[in-house]
Amino acid sequence: MHELSITQSIVEAVTDKTGDRQVRRVELEVGKLAGVVADSVLFCFELVTEGTTLAGARLDIVEKAGRGTCRGCRADLELTTLIVLCDCGSADVDVTEGTELRIRSVEVV
Repeated sequence: MHELSITQSIVEAVTDKTGDRQVRRVELEVGKLAGVVADSVLFCFELVTEGTTLAGARLDIVEKAGRGTCRGCRADLELTTLIVLCDCGSADVDVTEGTELRIRSVEVV
């Protein structure tokens, strides 16, 4: 489960910026094409925050839809899986959104 190491990295990034201040809430943006299972990150968050300034903090995850543009027919596409295929049959799709994994905001006490 790579979500455990991803969640640990998120917690480390937050504590690097917030220092000793108690964190109340973290908002995370996860693209649907990022290859990260949001529910697994939520599960891991409580485990990896234990004993840190994030202990007891709420994790809000905003999932961002995948988008792309077909290089063949130039159609704009909504992408729901990592298997990208345009209606025209082309697999030559430029993924433009949905691979993000970023901390959007942190609320401290």
